[in-house]
Amino acid sequence: MKPLIRSINRSPLRCGFFTLAIALTWFALSPPANAQCPSNCIGNNTALGNNALNPATTGLANTAVGTSALANVTTGSYNVAIGGLALGSDTVGFQNMAVGTEALANNISGNFNMALGFRALFMNTGNRNSAVGAAALRNNAGADDNTAIGSTALNLNTTGEHNTAVGSAALVALTGSDNNTAVGFLALSSLTDGTENVAVGRQALQNLTTTANWNTGIGDQALRNVSTGDHNTALGEQSGDSITTGDNNITLGAHAGSGLTTASNSVAIGVSAPGNQSNRTFLRNLTNSQIQSFNGTTVKYVTAEVATGRLGITAVVSSRRYKYDIKPMEKVSEGILALKPVTFRLKKEVDTSGLPGFGLIAEDVEEVNPDLVYHNEDGSPESVRYDQVWACLLNEFLKEHKKVEEQQTSIADLKSTVALQQKEMQVLTAQLKEQAAQIQKVSAQIEVSKPAARTVANK
Repeated sequence: MKPLIRSINRSPLRCGFFTLAIALTWFALSPPANAQCPSNCIGNNTALGNNALNPATTGLANTAVGTSALANVTTGSYNVAIGGLALGSDTVGFQNMAVGTEALANNISGNFNMALGFRALFMNTGNRNSAVGAAALRNNAGADDNTAIGSTALNLNTTGEHNTAVGSAALVALTGSDNNTAVGFLALSSLTDGTENVAVGRQALQNLTTTANWNTGIGDQALRNVSTGDHNTALGEQSGDSITTGDNNITLGAHAGSGLTTASNSVAIGVSAPGNQSNRTFLRNLTNSQIQSFNGTTVKYVTAEVATGRLGITAVVSSRRYKYDIKPMEKVSEGILALKPVTFRLKKEVDTSGLPGFGLIAEDVEEVNPDLVYHNEDGSPESVRYDQVWACLLNEFLKEHKKVEEQQTSIADLKSTVALQQKEMQVLTAQLKEQAAQIQKVSAQIEVSKPAARTVANK
């Protein structure tokens, strides 16, 4: 206990309590100042300081401590002003608290406001605003329901409402927009007129500027560099901190989505998301596998890539821009003809519907061509790369189609040859017929020209 007692004896709190005790004793023993309790404290008003609390006031239960604090109040009641010119312009406002030189100095009729700090809510005329810190909500005019805690928090706001800023310079540049929340040093500090943004963490959404809406950054420097993007959500230290103008992105985890800059509609969970790609999903700890799910009678397949951490539908890209080492398939696809399609039902622990399925068995396909199979982290066959199977089938079909075309060409050539031969035979037959006719004619002529036979008498 002795070290603890010594620690308390030396602590700043002990010195502070001692000073406070001296001050209270001095106030109790000192003679009353000229401006204390005018009119014998009528209406439970209390004033301490030169020109503090308008002596002609009819308001009730006001407390003014400091030069010209509540100096112009007429009917305002239940106000507390501590500091030179605190609530100095207030006339009819009620239930306001101003602690600090010139805190709520220009408030005339605003109600339920609280200002703690030098020139906190200095220009305020609105209602239900709270400002804690030097120049917090300094320029707030007629706006209502704002909360600023921290030096210069919401400093430039004039007409924006329902904003909350906690942290030095949080939402410092906002002027007239509503429904923003910033918690942390420099959180949303560049935003001027965006709405419904949420930043929690040091420098979260720091560079969001104009007309940027519906962004949420939670974590140290989360979405720090977004300038004009909308509907971005980041959770984690520096999560999504490289996004500049992209929209509708979601990043979860420390440094998640750090590869996204102007991409939109992308999701990064626990990974940096290599490449500035829109409309993509990136996940940590994926295996090279194909996820199969039933939806009614339809089987859907999703590919997972370890190298990129990308999750997406099969055959995500087909452009030459994304490919290399491009070669004709040729004989690679020949093994596809040995595959054995089967019918099946998934086990109950995988799918409870019991719907029949139609496809291939990964182990059988691996025996034919291992490149047509996804393997799990243990190296065992997991699923079939059906998007590659149809490409092989297409190649075999085209090869067979080419053979058929060649055969059809040969048949056409044969038909042409036969037709020519038939024509030649017809010509030959006609010639033979003509020759036969000529031979017959000549034979007839020969018969006619033969001399008549003579008979000789025997003597």
